[in-house]
This record gives sequence, structure tokens and C-alpha cells, in this order.
Amino acid sequence: MNNGRVLMANHQGRYVIKLTGDVRMALCTTIDSCLNTMVHDNAFESVTVDLTEAEGIDSTSLGLLAKISRVATPKMGQIPLLISSHADITRIVESMGFRDRVYTMITQQDLTDASSLQEADLVPLDESTARARVLEAHKILMSLNENNRRAFKDLVECIENQIN
Repeated sequence: MNNGRVLMANHQGRYVIKLTGDVRMALCTTIDSCLNTMVHDNAFESVTVDLTEAEGIDSTSLGLLAKISRVATPKMGQIPLLISSHADITRIVESMGFRDRVYTMITQQDLTDASSLQEADLVPLDESTARARVLEAHKILMSLNENNRRAFKDLVECIENQIN
């Protein structure tokens, strides 16, 4: 699998966040940085998350995708769009309860204008920040449905015990 990358484009407040390759926890601060840039933009109107080139995605990254929706939806007045053309990725995203609650999902091929995308600066990840992001991401996933709550309960408790 290819190393994961975060690409972002903005056209007059309409953002695209494209995740490519194997999207793992190491990218969580970079994804969070993109979210902060987007929501602090006074022109922000919408966000589309493009997973058409993602080869894999872990639960921490999924939690951050849920966070993007949670933060952007009130500003947009509707849930964001997520594009996934790979059955495995779509299945994972749907299993977390994203379809129609967290994102409007479409499975069309890449709709993103690649020329406008720029790779986001990789934000370094130290152990303390990683632990905090993993905890936050999994708490967000747990809040989506009972299956997620059961699946991530032990992990969240373990991380909370490490912090305390």
C-alpha cells in the first residue's frame, strides 16, 4: 500500500479534502489542521471528502472524518458529501454509520479537479497528541451508534486510563 496523503483544495469557500493511499493515525494531526483551516475561513460554504484514491483507512481517521462532518454540518446547513469508489472503503465507512447521517455518500469515480489540489503540510505527531487524537476520534465514532460504542469502548477506556 502507498503511504497516505492528505490533499486539499479551496475554491471560494468550497473545500475538497482528498485522502489517498493508506490513511492512518499518523495523518490525524494533518487532517485536523485541514479542518481548522476550513472552519476558520469566513468564506467556508461546503466540504467534500474524496476517498476515491484511499487504499485503506483506520478507525482514528474515520473518527476524524466524522469530526469534519460534525463541525462542518452546522456551518453548511446540511451534511457534507463523501465520495468513495472502492467497495472495501465504502463498506468500512458505511459500517461506522456514516451513510445519510454523517455524510451524503456517492460512489462515482473521482470528481475532483486534481490540478487544484495541494498536499497539506504534514503536521508532526508526538505521543501525547496522538493519544489525544485517537481518544477524540474513537469517542466521536462511539457517539454514532451502539455497534461503534461496543466496538471501541475498551480502547477508549484503555487510553483514558493511560492519560490518567
